[in-house]
Amino acid sequence: MKIRKSAAWKPATGIRGFTENWKNDLLSGFLVSLIALPLSLGIAGASNFPPMMGILTAIVGGVLVSFFTSSELTIKGPTAGLIVIAAGAVDDLGKGNMITGWHLALGAVVAAGIVQMLMGAFRLPRFADFFPLSVIHGMLAAIGIIIMSKQIHLAVGIAPSELKSKGPLELIAMVPHSLMNIEYHIAIIGLVGLMIMFGWKYLSFSIFKKMPPALVVLLVAIVLGQFFHLFEPTYRDFKPLINPGEFSFAFHVDFSGIKGDLLPVFMKYVVMFALIGSLESSLTVKAIDLLDPYRRKTELSRDVTAVGAGNVVAGILGGLPMISEVIRSSANISNGGKTRWANLFHGIFLLIFVVLLSPVIRMVPVAALAAMLIFAGFRLASPAEFKHIYYIGKEQLIIFLVTIIVTLSTDLLIGIACGILVKIMIQLFYGVKPSHIFSPKIEVKSEHEVFFVHVPRAAVFTNYLSLKAKLEAIPKGKIVQVDFSNSPYVDHTVMENITRFKNDYEQAGGQMELIGFGYHIALSDHPLAARRNQRETVLS
Repeated sequence: MKIRKSAAWKPATGIRGFTENWKNDLLSGFLVSLIALPLSLGIAGASNFPPMMGILTAIVGGVLVSFFTSSELTIKGPTAGLIVIAAGAVDDLGKGNMITGWHLALGAVVAAGIVQMLMGAFRLPRFADFFPLSVIHGMLAAIGIIIMSKQIHLAVGIAPSELKSKGPLELIAMVPHSLMNIEYHIAIIGLVGLMIMFGWKYLSFSIFKKMPPALVVLLVAIVLGQFFHLFEPTYRDFKPLINPGEFSFAFHVDFSGIKGDLLPVFMKYVVMFALIGSLESSLTVKAIDLLDPYRRKTELSRDVTAVGAGNVVAGILGGLPMISEVIRSSANISNGGKTRWANLFHGIFLLIFVVLLSPVIRMVPVAALAAMLIFAGFRLASPAEFKHIYYIGKEQLIIFLVTIIVTLSTDLLIGIACGILVKIMIQLFYGVKPSHIFSPKIEVKSEHEVFFVHVPRAAVFTNYLSLKAKLEAIPKGKIVQVDFSNSPYVDHTVMENITRFKNDYEQAGGQMELIGFGYHIALSDHPLAARRNQRETVLS
């Protein structure tokens, strides 16, 4: 990822920031809302929520959360990364009844939002650095595959009733059958949508580059839907047009999931909404901070607290859980957004769209939303992602693949747990002692304003937080040397996290040097690959 150069001037915040930058933020908020409108509909529909509730979540994320977050450039709203959890909550809690499942799932969303607020209050988002990066990428890739496994059937005209109660592997096995039994009117809309989503970046005309491809898919699909008469009774049983539901600020939440035999299922989804949502949101915030041309740093705990508050409100009103969403946040930067007011404007524009365009939204074909979601799923699980993980190291690819396979076969939590377990087993194979896994025994000494940090044990993801705590205790603006010469093994997660910490420390005016790798052999050609010490004697 390319990091932009810092600038001396930084946009003001608060009311002054509004008066200085409202034109830039208004334009960016409008352009981002054009991206958010169709994606919010599609994400909600795929999550077994009324599609209009996806827009409600984005409105709450913009209009409410903007006043509480410390992130200036991230856009809050629903994300494809939580589709699998939300859809599973509706299915499992509703036991086949979609409406009941939706109301009960909202209870889990609200409870998860409260958990996130507590996490922020106790500064727990720092534990995001605990999770191995290969496991996180494997989780996201698995989510992408699960999304595609269902949406490809809807894109070619297979009735949703044929897909009920089928897991990801069953849906993948069904693909040849679905392709042999397409409804060609629907399939044409799906195919055109896919061509637009995947081919848009190759257009050479600059006027088209400014238009969000998802919005173009929506408009073209509406025209094709009218041309194919998808509103006629012939399609009554299939329902090829979305039913967005009614938009209203009413209470839809049901907390009865905390009682009886539903409690274990309810708690499972509270944990997943809170854990995966906070993790995804924190990773997005870190990525967007790197892209911020003004090098502003977000306080992760405050941001997770703000997102949690947004989830409480969205859940009560019937909406999906939200996070800091990466695609819309990146678009905000590209469109010239300067402050969090852009997120507010994006929410306001979506509210206006809902009021004015509700009749148009009811004309959107399901296949168009399926095409958008297939594209979103592909971005999470593209061949380039597999290639990138392999480049980091073969051992990372094993962890990545195990996480994907177990997630597809079971669920996200088990997939993450198995990925972490395999990561630890690989580290033990490379000679990491069990006593090193959670206890790095970091030594810090200072001499003439120079701080020497000695890492005598293996530096792995499970003990990185101890290393980070020692580094954070060093005053800003000093000279720091982190010595890994006696560390028998330094894993990829530590290499990437400490390199990011080094960059942040130097941006704040200090100097940091990572030394002691003279006897270490990198496990791949990637600059941040895991490193194994080849010296015969390593101190412990």
